[in-house]
Amino acid sequence: MRPPRVVRWWRARLATAGDDRGNAVVEFLGAALLLIIPVVYLVLVLGRLQAATFAVEGAARESGRAFARAEDPSAGTERAIAAVGLALADQGFGDASPSQALTLGCSSVPCLEPGSEVSAEVEIAVPLPFVPSFVRGVVPLEIPVSARHVAPVDRFRGAQ
Repeated sequence: MRPPRVVRWWRARLATAGDDRGNAVVEFLGAALLLIIPVVYLVLVLGRLQAATFAVEGAARESGRAFARAEDPSAGTERAIAAVGLALADQGFGDASPSQALTLGCSSVPCLEPGSEVSAEVEIAVPLPFVPSFVRGVVPLEIPVSARHVAPVDRFRGAQ
């Protein structure tokens, strides 16, 4: 009795099959590239977001402290903007404008009254790495990162 047609086909295929050495390496490299490239990009994006988080948290904290310790609001604003610029540049975001990233607020009408509070909010937009500029013009590919800090003004301020 003859074997079925499918069995004969498989036997003929196996008898004429060539050497498959080296195919596993090519398949592994193809699969590895498809998996590794997105993972590396994800790590780059998460690292940049973490740096932005550190930058805005430090900038908000230091600008609030600098403003709360100033003699008057105009000097406090200058100090706060300088603190934001330093904190952002420290984490590699020196191209962000410190004056646009910073928002200051006071809890009392005359700012810097003893016992009042100063709030500082810093927000920057983190662009996704390796995205061409012509794509950014069409689709917003930035992730906003912000932080807020409330600094108390010394209760005994001006008492000598």
